[in-house]
Amino acid sequence: MAKKLQAPLTDEAVRSLKAGDEVEITGTIYAARDMAHKRMCEALQNGQKLPFEIKGAVVYFVGPTPARPGKVIGAAGPTTSGRMDAFSPILIAAGLKGMIGKGYRGRAVRDACKKFGAVHFSVIGGAGALLSKYIISNKVIGYEDLTTEAIREFVVKDLPVIVAYDAMGGSVYENTEKIKDKK
Repeated sequence: MAKKLQAPLTDEAVRSLKAGDEVEITGTIYAARDMAHKRMCEALQNGQKLPFEIKGAVVYFVGPTPARPGKVIGAAGPTTSGRMDAFSPILIAAGLKGMIGKGYRGRAVRDACKKFGAVHFSVIGGAGALLSKYIISNKVIGYEDLTTEAIREFVVKDLPVIVAYDAMGGSVYENTEKIKDKK
């Protein structure tokens, strides 16, 4: 049975999760990829406001395709999470509580999740059309010039994810990471 989470996330909700938990997220989350992450980090470093409240936020690493007529969004499959590894620790330190993507996260991200109490969720790549069905609202809220990589505000209902990295240092990829970290 999947755990139900309401976004934005509280510290208590994040700390209740364990690697491998199946979760359904309902609420407001944000879509952002590489270039948006870079701009958000630059904004924080320059003392500027972000396009959304970062404290408690969940960011989905996605650049959706255009919506077909009558649809809220096109395909919304995950981007490879490692592409955000240079930026995620900065955003986590600023209050980001959840990330959604696919694949491994680097040691600095895993350490930041543990230090600041954040979690990384995974979704299956190649399931963008299916995942789009859980997005009930979609609007661009920042960095519009980045087109598909602009920051979007999504309202989601029961978005299915798996806890890949929890706030205590647990990981569904634990054995593989030990090998990768030694290289």
